[in-house]
Amino acid sequence: MFRTHTCGELRLSDTGRHVILSGWVQRIRDKGSLIWIDLRDRYGITQLMLEEGKTTPALIEQVRQLGREFVIRVEGLVVERISKNPQLATGDIEIEPHSIELLNKSKLPPFTIEDMTDGGEELRMKYRYLDLRRNPLKENLLLRHKLALETRTYLDALGFIEIETPYLIKSTPEGARDFVVPSRMNPGEFYALPQSPQTFKQLLMVSGFDRYFQIVRCFRDEDLRADRQPEFTQIDCEMAFVEQDEILNTFEGMVRFLFKKVKGIDIEPFIHMDYAAAMRLYGTDKPDLRFGMSFVELTDLAQGKGFGVFDGAELVVGINASGCASFSRKQIDALTDFVKRPQIGAKGLFYVRYNEDGSLKSSADKFFSQHDLQQWVERCDAKPGDLLLILSGATHTTLKQLNELRLEMGNLLGLRDPNHFKPLWVTDFPLLEWDEETQRFYAMHHPFTSPNQKDIPMLDTNPAEVRANAYDMVINGVEIGGGSIRIHNRQLQKKMFELLGFTDEEAQQQFGFLMNAFEYGAPPHGGIALGFDRLTALLAGFDSIRDFIAFPKNNSGRDVMIDSPSAIAPQQLAELQLEIRKISLP
Repeated sequence: MFRTHTCGELRLSDTGRHVILSGWVQRIRDKGSLIWIDLRDRYGITQLMLEEGKTTPALIEQVRQLGREFVIRVEGLVVERISKNPQLATGDIEIEPHSIELLNKSKLPPFTIEDMTDGGEELRMKYRYLDLRRNPLKENLLLRHKLALETRTYLDALGFIEIETPYLIKSTPEGARDFVVPSRMNPGEFYALPQSPQTFKQLLMVSGFDRYFQIVRCFRDEDLRADRQPEFTQIDCEMAFVEQDEILNTFEGMVRFLFKKVKGIDIEPFIHMDYAAAMRLYGTDKPDLRFGMSFVELTDLAQGKGFGVFDGAELVVGINASGCASFSRKQIDALTDFVKRPQIGAKGLFYVRYNEDGSLKSSADKFFSQHDLQQWVERCDAKPGDLLLILSGATHTTLKQLNELRLEMGNLLGLRDPNHFKPLWVTDFPLLEWDEETQRFYAMHHPFTSPNQKDIPMLDTNPAEVRANAYDMVINGVEIGGGSIRIHNRQLQKKMFELLGFTDEEAQQQFGFLMNAFEYGAPPHGGIALGFDRLTALLAGFDSIRDFIAFPKNNSGRDVMIDSPSAIAPQQLAELQLEIRKISLP
């Protein structure tokens, strides 16, 4: 027997019990006459204590040959600790070993395997199997596990059926780049790994499985960042015979259920905000509502005063940073440098101080009178002690820039508390977005999203203004997921493909199986997909999803532990009838 108990299990009530533990040596503290060993497994840490004169010399000598991360089996007696450790669940007891068996030696680890490690991220990813021994990562994966269990519990109670869909599917030209897989049995042809099970879950609705879900792996060949990996997991769901409100209520209920079950938190009901309002007030379709500073347009008040920066702008817009009139010139210069960063791209930052004495001071006083500035602060609902921060330029660009500045101010002022959750639904997205380079429309979500019923007549006259029957779930400025009511009518789907520039032949070639299915009694249906990795990270208060995935990729899409991707053998290429050629891309 390797163990009667785990290293996180024993308590004061177990005193006097003979036990067997197995695990890894985390730390040895040798004080000469006394030796302590911290023995660790995934359940916790138990202290072993050896004392000269009480423990046999042979056992003490054996212990002094042990090193960090050696795997050992210990038999001994549970005794009460004299110096208790309230930081440990087992901190009231320790083990007096009778025997220790070495199960396996370990090389000296390349970094310290403790909560606060000395290993850099790249090094820890190379030795991920060691990093996963640390408590923070262990707790992250346990959180993920619990979230998956509770998700299944909630959806099962509502009649959802978990159904697996294929991983080897057909490549489609829309959306992000596919990962492709060559077929040996069909030379010159390729599978694609799914970016989402979208078409299959719609086919399941046609099949009569009116409530489907899947916690599913998906793949996108796109540039990486903290909340994006080439392979990721989503909670994928579809419902038939529903309208938008029923879907929103179902999955708002699910998220509130998960927060309660997993975190013990009752989060507030979701706010509903349409896309146009989100862009106007926050410059983004995923606003962080944990703090204020909504945008105020000042174009009409700021123009016509001879200040060329504003007079030539399509939009002049600002935020009110409450209580920040005392910011120093150095702090304002730092904010100016922030918005001028290449990734943000503003040309400058205009400010108005509303001093505590009621006086107003701007960064271009010679162009604006006190009366002018008073109108500005009144529109922004500012009080003495507040600071207005203002940007100008092309509408779309300026809104994006001010969103970045607003988030930076939220960080500087400590307003983005990771333990405070502010959820909302963003609705009524544009159905289509125009691309100037290719001179064509693209689906803002995907080609199967239904237009708002009221806007269908505009598909022929003004497609750019058509709203989608689509919705995104946003929590704390993070897009957790999104979905839509789907098109279930073949003629409407055909019209959508036409707007996206597909010929009848191309539409049939790419999506003929779905179009054909719609001719056999497709019910009204809709669904949603929630980013499982993002939701787990959010619950834990983190921005990055990497430490909530057991074996993630780095920023270059590489697994540095197994050295992947890698070249394959010439024989494998020959079997696939492929050859590698170096080409120069334009």
